[in-house]
Amino acid sequence: MLQDFHRRTTPETAAVRLPPLRRVMEEAGVDGFLVPRADAHQGETVAPRDERLAWLTGFTGSAGLAVVTAAQAALFVDSRYTLQARTEVDATRFALCRHPEDKPADWLAGALPEGGRIGFDPWLHTFGEIEALREALAPHGLELVGIHNLVDAVWEDQPEAPRARIRPHAETLAGRSAAEKRETLAADLRENDLAAAVIAAPDSIAWLLNLRGGDVARTPVAHAFVILHAEGRVDLFADPAKVDAGLRSHLGNEVAIHAPGDLGHHVAELTGRVALDKARTPVWIADRLAAASGAAIVWRTDPCILPKACKTEAEIAGARSAHRRDGAAMVAFLAWLDRTAARGGLTEIDVVRRLEEIRTATGALRDIAFETICGAGPDGAIVHYRVNEATNRTIAPGDLLLVDSGAQYDDGTTDITRTLATGPGPADARRRFTLVLRGLIAMSRLRWPEGLAGRDIDAVARTALWQAGLDYDHGTGHGVGSYLGVHEGPAGLSRRSTEPIRAGMILSIEPGNYREGLYGIRIENLAVVRPAEIPEGGERPMHGFETLTLAPIDRRLIDADLLDPAERQWLDAYHARVAADLAPLVDAGDAAWLAAACRPLADGP
Repeated sequence: MLQDFHRRTTPETAAVRLPPLRRVMEEAGVDGFLVPRADAHQGETVAPRDERLAWLTGFTGSAGLAVVTAAQAALFVDSRYTLQARTEVDATRFALCRHPEDKPADWLAGALPEGGRIGFDPWLHTFGEIEALREALAPHGLELVGIHNLVDAVWEDQPEAPRARIRPHAETLAGRSAAEKRETLAADLRENDLAAAVIAAPDSIAWLLNLRGGDVARTPVAHAFVILHAEGRVDLFADPAKVDAGLRSHLGNEVAIHAPGDLGHHVAELTGRVALDKARTPVWIADRLAAASGAAIVWRTDPCILPKACKTEAEIAGARSAHRRDGAAMVAFLAWLDRTAARGGLTEIDVVRRLEEIRTATGALRDIAFETICGAGPDGAIVHYRVNEATNRTIAPGDLLLVDSGAQYDDGTTDITRTLATGPGPADARRRFTLVLRGLIAMSRLRWPEGLAGRDIDAVARTALWQAGLDYDHGTGHGVGSYLGVHEGPAGLSRRSTEPIRAGMILSIEPGNYREGLYGIRIENLAVVRPAEIPEGGERPMHGFETLTLAPIDRRLIDADLLDPAERQWLDAYHARVAADLAPLVDAGDAAWLAAACRPLADGP
């Protein structure tokens, strides 16, 4: 369960791995090849077998694309990973491009002559992704060609595919039976004259059938595919080694289990109008269905995405319970850090290990929710920094320490970021921290009319920073699953999120600010969307946030003079709630630390 900090890839890996890839490209008759950070299920987390991008380039972030030609190569990453890519990737062999500002099609048009053929693995790209890339390449006379995976052809010690057992997820935690979910979705298929839907996303399958797995680290899902038929029955395609008698009993007679190799045959036999999600379905499946004589593709969003995001009351109750448990663990961790950091000698890895040990000691931890981000000083400015043995930094007195972590419990998923003082901090750090805090408070207090999307309210968390000429280059928040993915669609808090925010959704609120080479600041709480009380004279239904995360915010970094009375009141009330809820769950020494950490602002630093 504890993180493995060994660095398996380095910038030098490309020097020895690019030449054999280029040889098999030539043998396959292609002039370029796409290497995404993806698997056949398009999940954010991939198994070691599917870490092709990291194996080739050294880049270990959770999103990226490499494009390789006979003479050149490029790596495309978004703004979260630009600093990380510079440290992990050999820039003499890969041009480092920032996506979406830099576009793979434009780069390929400059790297290849007209008539060039670019290979891709049809299992690792969605139909929508390849459709858009084909359209962008067509004016340049470049062709995309679906072929076998060329990285697999040269990766000699590639790990085996995962085969973790699939286990039932209790209906008492889910709040709805799998039979009820199947019938609700099947009824929608019938109402829209659809014969079936093919589902490739493991978290959707886990939600639909009330099951959990262990095929990827940190996210409790199983690699599988599902065909949901309009009459409510399901074909589940999963490795038989993952299925035992208990799971078969849980699934019941309406769920038939098949080997993954049977998927193509079953897809080809479908008839009528069949729903596929263009953004989540591999090209391979879409091509098989398109070739089926009696079937017609209807592009629709994965039917599980929205109901999965709108949590049941049982899931919301579980989230509250998980956050109380996790909050007590955070108090033990923060108290330990305060006692220990002052003595010096702590490293980032020491901090990560201690936090994971404390969570493990709860006896309820299934896994951490993602690789813990622990950035001291300049490492905190790398938004998705992952410490390893090569980068491990000793925490110096006065460093700001950014710790972004989460946990997976049967009753909920947590995600929390705290930026912490280890002594007198850098100049201007308290001011910037307080501006970030004001953004967290503003979003946490917000009421908004039903129907608004994340793009409509994202600016609320940025206003205090904008007034100071500052900002951050990531979204303000993302959806969170119920003992599922820590990043969950369809809604979020960002300029690009167009999905209406609905009651029951759990979202993160995490404004930040980063000074490259000096420090990073981010404060993150999770909150569930609830109907808000309509004030007297109000006319429209409103939504608001109920904060789930329970942990002190470092008062030593707050410039109270920058907070208005309402902001002070919110913070004092939040800290009072944290102290009241968590004090009974921690030992006497940590309870004393908690009481001091949650004092009203009027009591001073």
